[in-house]
Amino acid sequence: MARTGSRSRPRPVRGSDTALLIIDVINDLEFPGGERVLPWALRMVERLGPFARRMRGAGVPVIYVNDNFNHWRSNFRDVYRHCTRAGSRGRVVARALRPQAQDYFILKPKHSAFFATSLVPLLEHLGTKRLLMAGIATNLCVFFSAHDAHMHEYDITVLSDCCCAESDMDHDLALDQLQRFLGVRVCRADEVRSERGPKRGARVPATPRT
Repeated sequence: MARTGSRSRPRPVRGSDTALLIIDVINDLEFPGGERVLPWALRMVERLGPFARRMRGAGVPVIYVNDNFNHWRSNFRDVYRHCTRAGSRGRVVARALRPQAQDYFILKPKHSAFFATSLVPLLEHLGTKRLLMAGIATNLCVFFSAHDAHMHEYDITVLSDCCCAESDMDHDLALDQLQRFLGVRVCRADEVRSERGPKRGARVPATPRT
């Protein structure tokens, strides 16, 4: 997690107008239906972990936006500790996708990464124009965040194999809606050839998780 003190204030990553937005992966999955999300989340880790490392290596900022679980006095360390506690359903996922020292971390109170958070000022600070989006759940927090990103006129790519939901139907329907009505690109992580993502105008069809 990046510190906010004046001595260690992060500098914008020059040469990259793209950021990777990772939503709600630090998650205990202790909610109705969480047991159905878990198998998909474990498969998501296999793709999102390496992809995030590749983006860091390319100089792309990685931004975690995560639910605060209604713990209004919490910070990232508290949330991470809560989600990785013994017996937590999401412990393995949260530990595997823990943010690195150079990453950014923002807590959110509702579904959207943009609602009542400091995400927009951070993206402006970084000079971000394009967003690569991943996380939990495709049809809830990723879906709402993509809608708000569209309203803010960001160029959006959602990584189909780096998101998960309770079922294929929920996952695929959400991706289809984002493509059809917002013009969001949907592609697999291995189809992102550089930090800029797929070429503008290429409408990549939704792909089932494999």
